[in-house]
Amino acid sequence: MRKISEVFINGICLEKILEDHEKWLNGEDSGERANLNDADLRYTDLIGANLRDVNLNSADLSDADLRDADLKDAYLRGAYLKNADLSGADLRDVNLSSADLRYTNLNGTNLSDADLRCADLSYTNLNGANLRFADLIGADLRDADLSCADLRFTNLNSANLRFANLRDVNLSYADLGDANLISADLSSAVLLGGYGSNGSRDLLTNNVLIVID
Repeated sequence: MRKISEVFINGICLEKILEDHEKWLNGEDSGERANLNDADLRYTDLIGANLRDVNLNSADLSDADLRDADLKDAYLRGAYLKNADLSGADLRDVNLSSADLRYTNLNGTNLSDADLRCADLSYTNLNGANLRFADLIGADLRDADLSCADLRFTNLNSANLRFANLRDVNLSYADLGDANLISADLSSAVLLGGYGSNGSRDLLTNNVLIVID
């Protein structure tokens, strides 16, 4: 695992970039917003890092350690995060559209209001994650573990949930229109006032507790 003092972006040490970013967040004149667009951050130790509002579009964060990192409002469109550990991270309002999150550990993360449109989340660990109001239109969640996740008000329109583990999830008011739920495990899932394809409220019936108010 690489330390931030060992990583250089365009000749500048990542440690210095993040220090200047912290100053920028605090409104200091000497601060500068971090631009890590297309950066190579593979195998980097970013535990607890303050990456709020950082531009990480198309960055390679595969196998990076981002446990408990602050990524609120960060831009990670098209980023590569395969095998990264983001457990406990703050990902509220993050843009992860079209990102590669295969095999990523997102256990217990806060992804409320996140943009995950067309993201690849196959085989991802989302156990206990907060995905309230997240946009997952067209996302690939094949074989993902979403057990005990909070999916209230989540937009899962056209999402691929084949073989996903949805045990004990809360899908209240979620939009599952045209979602692929073939062979998904929906044991003890809860749906209150959600919608299926074409606005139907006759949504999930196999092993799902549906409570329509």
